Amino acid sequence: MFTPYRELDALLYEFVHAVRAILGDTFVGAYLQGSFALGAGDLHSDCDFIVATTVLPTGAAEAELRRLHDEVPTRPGFWTKHLEGSYADTTSLRTVAGLGTPWLFCDHGHRELIWDAHCNSPHTRWILRNHGITLAGPPVTDLVDPVPPQALRQSMREMLPGLMEDLRTWADFDLAWSQRYAVTTYCRALFTLHTGEVASKRGALEWARETLDPRWRPLLTQVIQDRELGWDPADPPRPGSLEAMYAFGAYAESFTG
Repeated sequence: MFTPYRELDALLYEFVHAVRAILGDTFVGAYLQGSFALGAGDLHSDCDFIVATTVLPTGAAEAELRRLHDEVPTRPGFWTKHLEGSYADTTSLRTVAGLGTPWLFCDHGHRELIWDAHCNSPHTRWILRNHGITLAGPPVTDLVDPVPPQALRQSMREMLPGLMEDLRTWADFDLAWSQRYAVTTYCRALFTLHTGEVASKRGALEWARETLDPRWRPLLTQVIQDRELGWDPADPPRPGSLEAMYAFGAYAESFTG
């Protein structure tokens, strides 16, 4: 068992088998990172994967992977629409020197692969190295070097000042989900700044509720409780919660000064 969900485990088995057949001798291993690796995956999580390869997929292999990812979300079932991950060459995966290298990336539930560095970040690398679940291949510690705490903290210092504006480019703050996501993202950034490690979404929220200024406890409690509501395009933010979100964002950004 890789996850708490039998359907997801079956999908992962079939997915890795298909990917291995496509990549042939360039396949090195397949791993889970993200929420499931941190032991916090649930029905509101995506399933984050990394496939390690000797070289980045090109030519016929890339075309076959694109066909596979175009087809998977059309299958019946819940989890077929919730895969997210990248195909990473072992050279750029090994050390922090390879951070930012674009990998072939499947966004959450999307059918079209793109070249993007979304999964090639310090926090993703840290989760993979410290908590990655091996689906196939050697132990992930054979492929990924430790991520220095200073690299994690620096990435958060660089992200925080522009985080709200970045969220505005794609998140609709007329939705309750977006309000919760923003607060959670700020909590995860603050957790990393304080500890040099990475926490799950719920773990970061609970840490923040117990550690940060008590005035934020009502907001953080609301976000924790409302997570079970999931994505609902007809669900507006609670009254006053957007104002609290903006205030919390300004508070979080003050830690980078």
